[in-house]
Formats: sequence, C-alpha cells, structure tokens
Amino acid sequence: MGAAATRPYLVRHLRDAAVVACPCGVSHRIFTRADTPVANLHVTEITDSRKHFHRKSSEYYYILEGSGHMELGDDVIPVEPGTAVIIPPGTAHRAYGNLKALIVVIPAAEHGDEYFADAGQGPAQTR
Repeated sequence: MGAAATRPYLVRHLRDAAVVACPCGVSHRIFTRADTPVANLHVTEITDSRKHFHRKSSEYYYILEGSGHMELGDDVIPVEPGTAVIIPPGTAHRAYGNLKALIVVIPAAEHGDEYFADAGQGPAQTR
C-alpha cells in the first residue's frame, strides 16, 4: 500500500464500493467495519425491505432519491428526498417504495446483529 497506508484518512468512491444484497435491497458498502469500528457508510437502493432490527447499532437514514414509506415499530411515515430518520437499537423497521438512501450505522454493524421481526427471534422493541 505504500505511503497511502500511513495517511490518517480514507477516501472511497461510490463506484468502487462492494455491492451486496441485504434485507433492505441492494447496498453499496462504501465504508464497513473492516475499515473502522466507528461507523458504516452505505448507499442503499430500496424497493421492499424485510422488517428487521439491530440490537447493538443505531441507523441514520437520509433519503437521497425517490419516495416511499418507512415502518418504524408500529408507525408508518412517508419518506422523500431530504427526509432523515434515526433508528435506535431494538426498533423494528423497513422501508418500501422506490428509494435510494444514505445509511450510517453507529457503531459499525457487526456480522449477525440483524434480527428479523417475523422470524420468531423475540419481539423487537418499538419506540
């Protein structure tokens, strides 16, 4: 890696991000836990996600494009570009419509910290 490995910052471009399927849709993983335990940074394309929750991480959604709805516990809210949502640990959530969202996960998501509200893994807290 040479001199770049000694720099105290990371620079990535969306076009170079790993693209993975996730419960929310298709996620472009710009920064992951492998980069830093502090936070993940994803751009996710959402059409119809599966309701899930995290026990350890909060998620910060910022809607970049499109429109739709987000379920947060028992509530449903409309979302469109410019909408920002903070989802604390334990809050079951999903989004649907045709959306592109910037998602920041704090602390960075750990593999396995994703629980599906419909899978009998215990009830998700709703806030």
